[in-house]
Amino acid sequence: MWIGLAFAAPALILFVVFRVFASGAGLGLSLFSVGVDGSAIWVGLTNFVRLFADPVFWGSLGVTVLYTVLTVPLSIGASFLFALLVRGKFRGVGFFRSVFFLPTVTSLVVAATIFIWIFSVDGPVSGMLGTGSWLASPQLVVPALVIVSIWVRFGYGMLILLASLNEIPEEIEEAARLDGARWRHQVRWIILPHVRPAIFFLAITETAVSFQVFDLINVMTGGGPGRSSYALVMFLYDQGFRYFDFGYASAIGAVLFVIALAFALVQHLVIGREKK
Repeated sequence: MWIGLAFAAPALILFVVFRVFASGAGLGLSLFSVGVDGSAIWVGLTNFVRLFADPVFWGSLGVTVLYTVLTVPLSIGASFLFALLVRGKFRGVGFFRSVFFLPTVTSLVVAATIFIWIFSVDGPVSGMLGTGSWLASPQLVVPALVIVSIWVRFGYGMLILLASLNEIPEEIEEAARLDGARWRHQVRWIILPHVRPAIFFLAITETAVSFQVFDLINVMTGGGPGRSSYALVMFLYDQGFRYFDFGYASAIGAVLFVIALAFALVQHLVIGREKK
């Protein structure tokens, strides 16, 4: 036991210092007005009152929720589909698994730069659909970001679901086929119940990542056009590191944490709870 604790101690210390303590410090900072010189004046809930009256906050929250609601189910759906495709034993399956996982380990800045051209007015998407630049359209910019996010992230979910799929006993599926069960019935009654814990894990992690989206938007759109892709973390970043309003930025972070936690609890009720 003590040997195990000794090995876990460095990771535990880092978690407490950079997660628990930092989160508590951020929450405490939201109750102060902090100057650039480090001076702090107690203001209580003033930052939160100001935040809920700020139209920029509600706009960025709407962008973040829309991005999350679109990205999470579509990303998990793509991961599940590709996991089913590369689950079997056929020639070249290892190659296809590597190709599908490759976007996950690709530099996000490189991927974003490529997709800036793809969605530009001279890119292939505009050429085929005649829609103009997606990143310059307030209606199409969020869907464009969602597509890039799915492309970058589905490979990770594919591996998680593939590992869960490979744990299903072959005898169960063989018996279902012998009984005349069609493929969609096997997916509904055998595969989905078995991989539900993995789907729940992906839903939680994907939601957390989606609510914290920053680098992709910062590279591709900078929050534009007209704040139509201005997410909450960009709002937090601007307040903290552009305007140096650290107390207000901490209040944004605290609200973001609560919202993400609420989404996780809803997902637990919908996906994570076992049927009795």
